[in-house]
Amino acid sequence: MDSAEAIERIEKREAVHRVMCRYMELCDVPSVNFSLEELASLFTHDAVWEGIGAAYSGKFGKREGRRAVVGMLAEYLPPSTHFHSNVHLLGSEQIDVDDATARGRWIMQQLSRYDDGSAELLVARVAADCEVRGGTARIKHFTTEKLFVTRLDEATRLLESN
Repeated sequence: MDSAEAIERIEKREAVHRVMCRYMELCDVPSVNFSLEELASLFTHDAVWEGIGAAYSGKFGKREGRRAVVGMLAEYLPPSTHFHSNVHLLGSEQIDVDDATARGRWIMQQLSRYDDGSAELLVARVAADCEVRGGTARIKHFTTEKLFVTRLDEATRLLESN
């Protein structure tokens, strides 16, 4: 591999990293400058978003097409009151590049507080097949699989009392 090819691979990996970070940021509640239009722009027209594994295949199912994906995500984001606050953390990033496509895998931690005062920590494995063109990555196929969840209600009450 020559240096031009190496630079191109690095730039594509960076584009995938950016699209996933922005996706997670837009799914945080409250989000910085949230826009459904921007959220939609992160996905290809024919995108697929699906929950996999025992816990998520039934809960989320499979959504096909940008409109269906964004419609489902909007059910969880403001003005919906599903989350009082919510933050996503990505780690263990692995991104493989092949021509105009790339596949990334992450471990995601999600800390959530709900309107009823309950709170939880969730850990999931997420993966995204992305289309990369002109330095911009778009999510073509996203999967999420729940690995672990625990309630944080007592910890939340303790923190709020201090």
